Amino acid sequence: MINEQVRDREVRVISESGEQLGIMSSRDAMKLAREAELDLVKIAPNAKPPVCKIIDYGKYRYELARKEKEAKKKQKTIEVKEVRLSPNIDTNDLNTKVNQARKFLSKGDKVKVTLRFRGRELAHVNSSKVILEEFAKQLEDIAVMDKKPKFEGRSMTMFLTEKR
Repeated sequence: MINEQVRDREVRVISESGEQLGIMSSRDAMKLAREAELDLVKIAPNAKPPVCKIIDYGKYRYELARKEKEAKKKQKTIEVKEVRLSPNIDTNDLNTKVNQARKFLSKGDKVKVTLRFRGRELAHVNSSKVILEEFAKQLEDIAVMDKKPKFEGRSMTMFLTEKR
């Protein structure tokens, strides 16, 4: 809320330099802001009494936007990378996929391990669960199982995340 939108009976006023001017009526605070050719901005509406500051509102909005942009830059997004396996995978191929997943995990991404079944392979779903468990076992030094292997449709999936 700015200027005339501040309708509280009493407000705590802070000057543009940051010093407290005390508690006064919002009308008196508005008068002080006009004399300084600045805006009266309500900063803490939930405080008792609400806190208002005499500042240039345009500059205040610009500073807030800049801080928000800086915070967004420092934020890291976690991606989910997928590694696909088949039930009749050989040990060397499995090791290659494990190394690929290890690379993804070291970059800070989550890894979705998918075991896809085609045709008659669906008859041997129970024996194929061992492959996913072996995969997780090989990565247990740097990864933890986020979601246990789960059968959905024609595939079995599990999620791995980096250990903290």
